[in-house]
Amino acid sequence: MSNIQNVAMITICGRPNVGKSSLTNALVGEKVAIVSNKAQTTRNRIYGVLNREDTQYIFLDTPGLHKPKSALGDYMVKVVTASLSDVDCALLLVEPIAHVGTPERALIARIREEKIPCILCINKIDTVEPGALLPVIAAYHEVWDGFDAIIPISAHTGSGLDELMKELRTYVQEGPQLFPDGVNSDQPERQVMGEILREKLLLCLDKEIPHGTAVELTKFSERDSGVIDVNATIYCEKASHKGIIIGKQGAMLKKISSLARHDMEKFMGTKVYLETWVKVKENWRDNVNYVRSFGYQDE
Repeated sequence: MSNIQNVAMITICGRPNVGKSSLTNALVGEKVAIVSNKAQTTRNRIYGVLNREDTQYIFLDTPGLHKPKSALGDYMVKVVTASLSDVDCALLLVEPIAHVGTPERALIARIREEKIPCILCINKIDTVEPGALLPVIAAYHEVWDGFDAIIPISAHTGSGLDELMKELRTYVQEGPQLFPDGVNSDQPERQVMGEILREKLLLCLDKEIPHGTAVELTKFSERDSGVIDVNATIYCEKASHKGIIIGKQGAMLKKISSLARHDMEKFMGTKVYLETWVKVKENWRDNVNYVRSFGYQDE
């Protein structure tokens, strides 16, 4: 029986590709958010849930803050700013670079406006020498001296995460358990399956093509035998992109589908039968109705 008596809502924010989803996964201890080495992988806010001792920690993984160039980009920026309201703490995740960029300055301004506590997390410390962190700390301190703590971490290696969790303990509030035992994310299985397929698109495709894709699951059902049937349509913005996604004699689509099916089976714990199609919806990212139809809707 659960003994959860406290809760802490924590937003993880930062510029694109700084490691927010990797940190969410590392803190939760399981993969709840897709990751790739491409910017703007995360499009929606995702809740990662961790029960530790008497506290339920809820991490809000957000899209990277960027200058929007489409209706989808506008939506993603709104998600970020909305996620900095009514939380107990914000983690501003940055890279070990001694320069405070426009996205970081905008997020600091928003955090100050909301008057919420903030921890500066310097990620990817496994990629630099320890001495390189002092100029980074100095640069951020010059912009704002109001950080509750500054903690160097590596979401990749796990370095510094114990210290981070100790610090987060100070922000817990007495309150009821919001997610049941055994639940580590707010995402329904259907949505996770679509995100897994989109992750493989990001992994296998180059340049702008994967950013112009969206995934729609038209079938998600379970047979009596336990096998999961998934029919998925991949939408892209140009006919030329469709050809690249399918590949010569369907080779690229087969590769993407095979990688996705493997992870889907791992996630579901059973065999998955996946069928994929590719269709063109020109410039869908600039069409508010299309953006909403793919599930990117304001709350």
